[in-house]
Amino acid sequence: MAGIGALFLVIGSFVPFLSLVGIILLLIGLRDLANYYGDNSIFQDSLYAVIFGIIGIVAAGVVLVSLFIGGLVFTGGAFLGFAAGIIVALVVAFIFLILMALYFRRTFDSLAERSGQGMFKTAGLLLLIGAILTIVIVGLFIIFIAWILATVAFFQMTSTTKSQQPPPPPPPS
Repeated sequence: MAGIGALFLVIGSFVPFLSLVGIILLLIGLRDLANYYGDNSIFQDSLYAVIFGIIGIVAAGVVLVSLFIGGLVFTGGAFLGFAAGIIVALVVAFIFLILMALYFRRTFDSLAERSGQGMFKTAGLLLLIGAILTIVIVGLFIIFIAWILATVAFFQMTSTTKSQQPPPPPPPS
């Protein structure tokens, strides 16, 4: 389920509705993985990451609208309010994007340790680097690549997890 959610997040870069479905499926899948591995931090860190992402989007929107309206009312010109709103909204979104990436990195590091799938560590690191580099726009492409790697890691994890489990004991005779 987490793999399908991550795939929807990748596709959601082009179809925004799928991102919402992807986040929900990712969280459900990560909750199941946290239960399977007995490590609740996997789900908690991912939940914090999603919460920071939502707060960042809402806060940036509120800042943008309030500064735009404030610019109209107090300066009489929409351009000054709009420009200030965009700058402050981008700074707020940037801060919450980094927080979101930090928590997803913690989630992916825990998954890498528990599942033995090292690609999760790479995806988490790229997600953090991409969040930091969003200032120069190239970070968005790196984040896209990170989610592709996470998707591949989720799908590879299911096959390696099954092969690592010991076979069932023989029936008593």
